Amino acid sequence: MKKLSASLKAHLMAGTVFPAHPLALKADRTIDEAKQRQLSRYYMASGAGGIAVGVHSTQFEIRDPKINLLETVLKLAAEEVEKAGLNRPFIKIAGICGPTAQAKAEAELALKYGYDMGLLSMGGLQNWTEEQILDRVREVAAIIPVFGFYLQPSVGGRIFSYDFWLQFAEIENVEAIKCASFNRYQTLDVMRAVAHSSRNKQIAMYTGNDDNIIADLLSTYRFNINGKIVKKQFIGGLLGHWAVWTNKAVALLAEVKDYKANPDQAAADALLTKGIEITDVNAAMFDPANHFHGCIPGIHEILRRQGLLSGIWCLNPDEQLSAGQAEEITRVYDAYPHLNDDDFVSQFLSQDQIN
Repeated sequence: MKKLSASLKAHLMAGTVFPAHPLALKADRTIDEAKQRQLSRYYMASGAGGIAVGVHSTQFEIRDPKINLLETVLKLAAEEVEKAGLNRPFIKIAGICGPTAQAKAEAELALKYGYDMGLLSMGGLQNWTEEQILDRVREVAAIIPVFGFYLQPSVGGRIFSYDFWLQFAEIENVEAIKCASFNRYQTLDVMRAVAHSSRNKQIAMYTGNDDNIIADLLSTYRFNINGKIVKKQFIGGLLGHWAVWTNKAVALLAEVKDYKANPDQAAADALLTKGIEITDVNAAMFDPANHFHGCIPGIHEILRRQGLLSGIWCLNPDEQLSAGQAEEITRVYDAYPHLNDDDFVSQFLSQDQIN
């Protein structure tokens, strides 16, 4: 059983920015290795505290035997992190999917390339009982530290009970949970379950609610448990939204941490207002108006405009921007210029050498 090192555990518990790494493709839908590697370098240069590779934003089709890109993307990102020689903690997270045998094989593959954690999706297991899924979690956790993942139903996830999350939190080597339910009631279920578990101080909670990022980061969940108040907070994020404008995401999390250390009403008001602006940007990028059909192309479109991707191609040719989505992205770009990191990216690209 691989365990997180003390330094990486402290880094995880302090709260950081984890971008969900996209997949760079050429027009023929083969991998653009140079751009794929450059994206990893961009996230490191932006100050992110780690990356999540082989996850939803990297496109689940990479696991199709005909495409077979999972190992490639894990390898490329790991090599770039190794070459960077960062003098700071940096957590490499590998996406893990599928039934138990597949999930265990993917966990072993992640270890092969030096990944620190596995983001364990519960998607695609609609006919499984909660107990069967918990058994799967235990088997994967026996291989690699687990970053739990509550995925919203509209993109392949399912709703789990409070009791499921209570048992989930008790599993040894579950180190963090990403809550991406996009639903306040289901988010509350997870937070309440973790707070009531015996491991409530050992599990780091990360928001994956791209529609509610700042409100999640600012909120404190308080529960009276047998006469004692237990508090839990989202301390960082693992987000597809943070795959773009990442340098500003790092600055945002620092701003939230500063506010928490020195609460001020004016600062709170400013952050909450910025939170609504970020949600507006996310609506343009993730395309909820069309049931998130344009989610991944929306991420790609912003990176393309910045020069970090050559195009918005996805492995699935039907996965394209929805009608009017490009115009919506232009609208939010113009409305909130303080949210983009175009100047940072321009400087990064001028200094970064694609090899």
